[in-house]
Amino acid sequence: MVYSPETGVRPILVTGAAGSVGAVGRTVVQGLRRRGLQVRALVRRDDDRAQALRATGVEVVVGDLTCARDVADALDGCGRMYFGMAVSDQYLLAAVTTAAVARAYGRLEAFVNMSQLTVSEMDSTSGSESHQHRQQWLVEQVLDWSGLPVVQVRPTVFMENPLFQTVFSSIAKDGVIRWPFGEARTSPIAADDVAAVVEEILADPAGHIGRSYELTGPRSQDVVALAAEISDALHRTIGYTAVPLQEWLDNDLAALELPAHVRQHISTMAGLHLDGRYDRQAEGMAEVTGRSAEGVADFVRKNPALFTR
Repeated sequence: MVYSPETGVRPILVTGAAGSVGAVGRTVVQGLRRRGLQVRALVRRDDDRAQALRATGVEVVVGDLTCARDVADALDGCGRMYFGMAVSDQYLLAAVTTAAVARAYGRLEAFVNMSQLTVSEMDSTSGSESHQHRQQWLVEQVLDWSGLPVVQVRPTVFMENPLFQTVFSSIAKDGVIRWPFGEARTSPIAADDVAAVVEEILADPAGHIGRSYELTGPRSQDVVALAAEISDALHRTIGYTAVPLQEWLDNDLAALELPAHVRQHISTMAGLHLDGRYDRQAEGMAEVTGRSAEGVADFVRKNPALFTR
């Protein structure tokens, strides 16, 4: 068994450590290393991102989350783990495989699962959500039955989500938000804030086991208010053009050329926004970290290149 020489804590396994959308796993790894904790990162490919992780003192394991042997090898000697995975039609298989191996392994202090806020409104017969939402709901059920020391983290839509990529592109190109949301409200959160919650739980999990934390931005607001906040941050006026949902799907979203499973998920999220399902305000961020999530204006100021041509 390998212990961190700094803390005496067994290594923490982080999956999705080389991920793309928001890079929650990578940010979690960086935060845990700053705390002097030993981290093992499970990545799908041994590429430049894996090399960058090794450079920070992280043990990198290459493997497939849908392969039980790979998961078992990655978990060997670890005391805590974070399960996070990109939107994928393999998500359910990967998550259940990981849970089954972790249950057989039987020595984890914490299993932190990245879910989504939408699943808190679902039940066994819900039908309006995406295929990805349904898989994530099922995974939460499996984890509840598993007997593992689970912590559920349920963020709302990420500011790094493709839903917002279309907005950033239209702002950079035309100075307007093109969205099919009408007067619907939303409360997006930045991936860095979600990662801060995961990091805090993994660093000291004892008081969090069995809890579910719902994460949103600091306020739920309509697109007019969102445009005003972005205008203040950019020091230029950003307008809002409401477009029909199908037009947005056929043009703005299609331009991203997303895989079919991801496109169905994002399309459904847009429809759920119209139905008011993302008009949510939650305090999970403050509960875990002691501070509020950053707002859209903070994200804009940190990422000015996204909003200029």
